[in-house]
Amino acid sequence: MSRMISVLLWSALLLVSSVADAAPANANANANANANANNGVRRLALLVGVNDGGPERTRLRYAATDAQSFSQVLGELGGVAPADRVLLLETGRAGLLEGFERMKRLVASSKASGVSRVEVLLYYSGHSDETGLLLQGERLTYGELRRALEGLPADVRIAVLDSCASGAFARRKGGSPRPAFLVDAGSRVTGQAILTSSSEDEASQESDRLGGSFFTHHLISGLRGAADMTRDGRVTLNEAYQFAFHETLSRTERTQRGAQHPAYDIELAGTGDLVMTDLRATSAALVLTDSLQGRLFVRDEAGRLVVEVMKVAGRSTELGLAPGRYRVRRELDGGLSEASFVLSEGRSTQLVTASFSSVLGEATVSRGGSVDEVGEAVPGRRRLAFNFGLAPGVSSNDWFARGAEVENGWALGFMNHATALEGGASLSVLSNAYGDEADGVLATAGVNVVGGGMRGAQLSSLLNVTGRDQGGAQLTAGVNVVGGSMTGAQLAGVVNTVGGTMSGFQASAAVNQARSVSGLQLSLVNVGGDVSGAQVGIINVGRVVRGAQVGLINVADEVHGAPVGLLSFVKQGQLHLELWSSDILLTNVGVKLGGRNVYSTFVGGFDPTDRFQRFSLGAGLGVHIPLGTRFWVDVDAVGSSVHLLREPFAGNNLLAQARAMVGFQILPRLAVFAAPTYNVYFAFSPEERRDMTRFTPRERPLGEGGSMQYWPGIQLGLRI
Repeated sequence: MSRMISVLLWSALLLVSSVADAAPANANANANANANANNGVRRLALLVGVNDGGPERTRLRYAATDAQSFSQVLGELGGVAPADRVLLLETGRAGLLEGFERMKRLVASSKASGVSRVEVLLYYSGHSDETGLLLQGERLTYGELRRALEGLPADVRIAVLDSCASGAFARRKGGSPRPAFLVDAGSRVTGQAILTSSSEDEASQESDRLGGSFFTHHLISGLRGAADMTRDGRVTLNEAYQFAFHETLSRTERTQRGAQHPAYDIELAGTGDLVMTDLRATSAALVLTDSLQGRLFVRDEAGRLVVEVMKVAGRSTELGLAPGRYRVRRELDGGLSEASFVLSEGRSTQLVTASFSSVLGEATVSRGGSVDEVGEAVPGRRRLAFNFGLAPGVSSNDWFARGAEVENGWALGFMNHATALEGGASLSVLSNAYGDEADGVLATAGVNVVGGGMRGAQLSSLLNVTGRDQGGAQLTAGVNVVGGSMTGAQLAGVVNTVGGTMSGFQASAAVNQARSVSGLQLSLVNVGGDVSGAQVGIINVGRVVRGAQVGLINVADEVHGAPVGLLSFVKQGQLHLELWSSDILLTNVGVKLGGRNVYSTFVGGFDPTDRFQRFSLGAGLGVHIPLGTRFWVDVDAVGSSVHLLREPFAGNNLLAQARAMVGFQILPRLAVFAAPTYNVYFAFSPEERRDMTRFTPRERPLGEGGSMQYWPGIQLGLRI
């Protein structure tokens, strides 16, 4: 019996000891939830990420990813339980409004259960403009958004909008932001705070390098500890905003779209600090020691950039991260170094200067190049200044490198191939092929292929291919292909295609295609996505066009400029049917189609008073001028031919008209108009002379028995 009692006692002691050892880790893992429960505070979050802003908007890449990343940091460090996070990805207007209803029900149930304080955070990443959010082609105005937000009966409401022109939402009430950014009472503060990624007239930008938007990336970095200026292990709303503002501004000043200025509107009352994240509650921590300095980029085991911070010497910084393996790269005084570390559950890991080892410079080739800044071979490659190639496997690269990756400065032969070309030229009869990047000139009578980025010129008779971005020129009698973005010129005998943005000039004999265009496309068929510049061809197709489309057929969702062509189909432009009477023909019908300000018109008419013996057909080009919300003026020039029913289309005449149509919009799809006209009728033979108007025209003879009549006239009609 005594032996059994001893065993039981020892078992009890071991159990108590194991529970005591596990207590710190469990306490850290559940600190957020326990703190909220003990303080009577419940935090709720509505997180929305929508890449698709509609057919007239360029599809984003990282809006949904940003929302998921924001949700993750709120769960790890912000005290928001999984059941209290509503994540909406690729939703429309109805889905977002339903999300607000779910939030309202959660707030109500929290209040009913006795929770003394409820805080709600709205995060939105996606498209917007000066008037509202754009979700899959639908609009939610800022007025509707503000009413939905204010309709949540929470003690504190925080809205974070990462979208273009979102600063218009912060200024919707017309008030001015308070100089003191945040006055908050911790457990007693009430009111509303709005943070936006850009001002009301700026674009919000995302980055392939960051794998997300600039603003959200830096805001999350701040919430993970980079913004903890007081080093108290907590990040307040004020600290997070100030960090995100300065980092976003600094990192966007040199982008193509220019500097991005986050904005805010605060209406909170109380004392103290509103804590957004508590680093002391994290299950793992990375401590950047006092002596460490430089800009640090921390990536997880999957290669995702999770934190970016500018570390200054003289003070330590603690970052809250999930357990796992990480790699960090440091930029300091033009040099690069790297370190790896593992974060364990419930422990802090220190990162010191001695943890880093120097590495060679990164590529200067855009998006994926591997040639470093000082011109040395990247790690794992063999640098051979010259290659002579006969065929794959039969070249000086194969003889001297023995299967290793090779980068060359120059190459000559029938078929050249290597990993990279750096700073020279590759000349061949049949092909030049580089698996990664090329910097220089590739010239061949056959095919040039670069798997990565290309900087320089590709010249061939058949085909040029660049897998990623290219800066420079592609010239071929056949086909040019760029998988990423292109800056420069593409000239082809058949087809040019760019998977990303084409910045410069595209010219071909058949087809130009690009995801978006900033410059000029010249071909029989131009397909450009969003276009800033001009498309000139037989058929032009774009989404949002800021500039001109010149061709026989123009197609676009929206044109801010001029579509000049025989047929211009603009989704957000003009498509009207008009009916009118004139001094020439009693019954006329016309169709107008085109952009907001420039249109084409097709007209026809007949006169029942002369037994339908006469009819006309014509076309013209004009300009639409809005005058306020109801009045408008259309000024155009129309050319028609007049025919007799007994001899259709045998006429040899021309009716030229200049019209100024003054209209009044009665309903959205109904208007009345009156048009003074000036008319000139050319009869090129005596048989074509006829009475054209109910007015008295003036007449002059033309050669070979023809005549010219001219007179002022009038038209009265309806527009549908």
